[in-house]
Amino acid sequence: MKIEFAPTLPVGSHLLAQIANKDTLPGDLEKALGEGAASARFKGGAGQIFEGFAERDGAVVRLALAGAGAPDADGRSANLEKAGAALAAKYLTSGEKTLAIDFSDGALSAEDVASVLLGVRLRAWRHDAYRTKLKDEQKRSLETVIAVGAPDGAETAWTVAAALADGVEFTRQLVTEPPNKVFPISFVDMCREEFDGTGAELIVLDEDAMEKLSMGALLGVGQGSAQPSRLLAIKWDGGGSEAPTVFVGKGVTFDTGGISLKPGAGMDEMKWDMGGAGAVAGGMLALARRKAKANVIGVVGLVENMPDGNAIRPGDVLTSMSGQTIEVLNTDAEGRLVLCDALHWAQTEFAPKRIVDFATLTGAMLISLGHEYAGVFSNDDALANDLLAAGTQSGDKLWRLPLGPAYDKLIDSQIADVKNVGPRPAGSITAAQFLQRFIHDGVAWAHCDVAGMVWSDKPGATWEKGATGYGARLIDRFVRDTLEG
Repeated sequence: MKIEFAPTLPVGSHLLAQIANKDTLPGDLEKALGEGAASARFKGGAGQIFEGFAERDGAVVRLALAGAGAPDADGRSANLEKAGAALAAKYLTSGEKTLAIDFSDGALSAEDVASVLLGVRLRAWRHDAYRTKLKDEQKRSLETVIAVGAPDGAETAWTVAAALADGVEFTRQLVTEPPNKVFPISFVDMCREEFDGTGAELIVLDEDAMEKLSMGALLGVGQGSAQPSRLLAIKWDGGGSEAPTVFVGKGVTFDTGGISLKPGAGMDEMKWDMGGAGAVAGGMLALARRKAKANVIGVVGLVENMPDGNAIRPGDVLTSMSGQTIEVLNTDAEGRLVLCDALHWAQTEFAPKRIVDFATLTGAMLISLGHEYAGVFSNDDALANDLLAAGTQSGDKLWRLPLGPAYDKLIDSQIADVKNVGPRPAGSITAAQFLQRFIHDGVAWAHCDVAGMVWSDKPGATWEKGATGYGARLIDRFVRDTLEG
């Protein structure tokens, strides 16, 4: 989607849109359009659309009103995004090629305009690379959005918002691509391409390097696959002398469950079991593209979990990089095996001040929170509160769940230091307790279980059904508020 700025309306045939606040129509609206909007019960609610036609300067103009809710309502930027997103959803395949949004009345600030445009771009994202037989009416037609008469500073504000859109879209792409296209090595290659020229530094560990570091847990998960495992670090040093903040992502590019094989129905969805890694990669891309003034590192453990004759078995004992031994009772509880080595390596290598991991870790999280919130667990109240606040501001919502010694006892093993699953109750909590055993003393840590959030079976305000891009915005907002603010 091409976003342009212009001082006046373009000449020629185009769709014209205006943003309307709740119960308020634009002052220059033709009487017929105003009465039509009233008859259609258009109230200017966030995301509401009204369409009509008017004659202007001898030409018939197609005009849309997009509701942005009350100007003093909480979540104003989110409502403005909904206004832009509603325009994209309605007109993406409408046959219109150009959408001009008129901001010349001065009612919106530069940041408000950027929010509207961000909504347009995020909702317009689709992955059509493999769809070869779309009918004309199914093909996207909308190519350009022109912001007309935007206030001073709007283009600068959009540059920052566009970097965020880049990150969200990259997360969506990684999550959406099929598993024969995204696997550990190709994930790294895609990141190399996206981060080229940003100034970020990429570090890649192959299996030989991880073997020398004794990453027996991560390597154990991938040993049944023909696809070699990788560990990727993305370093962005935008300034500041304090220890870095590190984000770690689970990158199981396809999860069959291994020997503990998943049911066949729905297994195709397990291409998004790398949603945590996708969130970290997309978040880091947003930071690098907008030149964030912060010292941040993203680390992703990349494996494929397959039921080969060489795969780990239930009952095997693995030795992690930390030296802790792990009794594997269920090979489908593999994400925590990937993360424990990635977390230990990140702490050893970079000595972070704070470390936050993102993972589609447990089905139990969907039972607890559905698709409304991701769960967050933390050993540090300040870090947890900062993440909760960033979730509220970004729209990538979080809900805190508990940790405690009683839960930790549930993963004690009779023959090793820890077992990789506890009993069925509190499954998300015992998974978090497992990860906490690999957090070094004095390091503030949080674990975000995003299992219910990276993929949606129905459209949202700013996404088509499928990959939501969850996590990229959360990372960006967290960095803005706690490291740059």
